[in-house]
Amino acid sequence: MARGLFSWAGLRKPYYIQARLSYMRMKYFFFSWLAVFIGSWVVYVQYSTYTELCRGQDCKNTICDEYRKGVIDGSACSSLCDEETLYLGKCLSTRSNNQVYMGSWGDLEAVIKCQMEETVHFNLGADTEPRKEAVLFDKPTKGTSVEKFKEMVFSYLKGKVGDQANLLDLVGLIISVADGNKDGHISLPEAKSTWALLQLNEFLLMIILQDKEHTPKLLGFCGDLYVMEKVQYTSLYGISIPWIMELFVPSGARRSMDQWFTPSWPRKAKISIGLLEFVEDIFHGTFGNFLMCDTSANNFGYNAKHDLKMVDMRKIVPEVSFKDLIRDRHCETDEDCVYGMDCRTTCDQTKTKCTTEVIQPNLAKVCQSLKDYLLQGAPPEIREELEKQLYSCLALKGTADQMEMEHSLILNNLKTLLWKKISHTKDS
Repeated sequence: MARGLFSWAGLRKPYYIQARLSYMRMKYFFFSWLAVFIGSWVVYVQYSTYTELCRGQDCKNTICDEYRKGVIDGSACSSLCDEETLYLGKCLSTRSNNQVYMGSWGDLEAVIKCQMEETVHFNLGADTEPRKEAVLFDKPTKGTSVEKFKEMVFSYLKGKVGDQANLLDLVGLIISVADGNKDGHISLPEAKSTWALLQLNEFLLMIILQDKEHTPKLLGFCGDLYVMEKVQYTSLYGISIPWIMELFVPSGARRSMDQWFTPSWPRKAKISIGLLEFVEDIFHGTFGNFLMCDTSANNFGYNAKHDLKMVDMRKIVPEVSFKDLIRDRHCETDEDCVYGMDCRTTCDQTKTKCTTEVIQPNLAKVCQSLKDYLLQGAPPEIREELEKQLYSCLALKGTADQMEMEHSLILNNLKTLLWKKISHTKDS
């Protein structure tokens, strides 16, 4: 009997091992198939996203086709289309209709931006900025004199930035930029390129702030494609990780990671001073007041010397045109009265129309971006005072016009506190 049981156990053991191996093969096969499926899906999604967002070749083909037809011209046209020394490299686009590329122009590193689709109206709820006329490069028309073109530009700017005594000076700056080949004359193709570019906030702001150190330099243009100075570091803080990993990182952990990957505190202070100076540049500047409608960290960068440089100014809009356009916007709640991420007004429930006064001035929005950035690692001897000043800054409400003295006082106090702490260091 015992021998029988032993024999039966001996027979069952190979069967058990065989079943176990079969199960493991099935398990291995299933997970291998799952890994291949997920990998293929990730590659497909990445490729689809890339081809949708990165349409630089289409942009180049469109621009060069118009250039070769003699419709447009500009300082970058020959390099882009004939000599091919203007090269579109790494794609940085986040919107398919706003193409952004890291590239080079000869030996010079640059950023190239190109608009792909038409937006007839300034839609405050959209992600694109106000842009072209209904037909690409249709103005000015053939036969338009230089004087008539200047009148067109003057009239357009009057509506864009307001009726100002020095508006003719701004027209002069634009005309000087329009002369791409610097021959002292504005050709019709050069005028068409300039007119298309004037529809873009960033291009206009680069001309207005061309002598300011925190604005990247305009290097050239062709049609509505323009080339600007490369900014070495393209975000105040943070680290780029693959989007698939973003899905599994909690928002709290992501914020902590962002704070880990920042420069030393004295360098952060210097960058912050630059950002406060930029707020001064666009607050009641030479050609009016501009509103910062997206103060995300990835819109601000800095160079190797830790001087602030703007990376993206497409959501910085003239206050005059913002008010003209938002006052007719229908609303049910305050959430209907938002442009970008940060330009908010209130909804007049009796008229179901948005009011025109922004809730927060630029300075308060910038302080919100700088609060955690500056307090993290702040020297103990100034931390309490720094925190106090930042919270006073965050409390600013209403337009800067209504609180100009308080606005200036808080801004200057912050700059002074930071500068006193770093002025004796090598980082200054």
